[in-house]
Amino acid sequence: MKYVPPSTEETAFNCPHCGALAKQFWRSAYAHPMDKDATPQIWTRERVDNFDFDQFKDEVREDMRRLVERCATGAPFFEKDEKYVNSHIGNLWLSRCYNCDQLSVWIYNRLVYPVVGSAPEANSDLPAEIRRDYDEASAILDVSPRGAAALIRLAIQKLCVELGQSGKNINEDIKSLVQNGLDTRVQKALDAVRVIGNNAVHPGQIDLRDDRATAETLFRLLNLVAEKMISEPKHVDEVYASLPQSQLDAIQRRDKK
Repeated sequence: MKYVPPSTEETAFNCPHCGALAKQFWRSAYAHPMDKDATPQIWTRERVDNFDFDQFKDEVREDMRRLVERCATGAPFFEKDEKYVNSHIGNLWLSRCYNCDQLSVWIYNRLVYPVVGSAPEANSDLPAEIRRDYDEASAILDVSPRGAAALIRLAIQKLCVELGQSGKNINEDIKSLVQNGLDTRVQKALDAVRVIGNNAVHPGQIDLRDDRATAETLFRLLNLVAEKMISEPKHVDEVYASLPQSQLDAIQRRDKK
């Protein structure tokens, strides 16, 4: 599937909220002044729970309830579309996703909310612990490619453990996986990870020679290994399990012969 990184130069890209490649609607921003000496009144979860909605008339009560509930999420939202007043704010932009209707906030050309990176979406079959490393690496890719590369190497180490290896030495892990029938394309991907680290960098450690291109390559390689070793076998098992029981029994009888 095509991946288009979020960008102020695009009108359609993979949404940082839902991940879908979707049309994005851009908005500029205006600032409404507060009263003198006023400070922001943050709607915490506790404040919402204790708020007296009965003070409002019936016709506006539910509107107010929805409004403060949106406030309590900590996420930006449009209170009323097209009702901005007063001062225009330069270099502050909002993009709204056609698919999920969520807002993203940009300063100049940099995405500041939600906090995500520009790496491709992680393979959905990655175990939760590895997915957390992947998402954290993606979130810091723009500001620290070296840190992102270190986290992805750590994630690949954990993936080797998930595949039944020790995770202590990637070279030994590859050797063992090859002996167990590892797909040659996956072997090449893992060897590439090892060599890209110049054979000396241990998973989780920062290599000062890493750059963004190196980090992006490691993201792709991790997804490739996950696709070949986790997703494809899973899909095959799902298709096989969907066969009629009579056909499964016939296959078992055939194999016993």
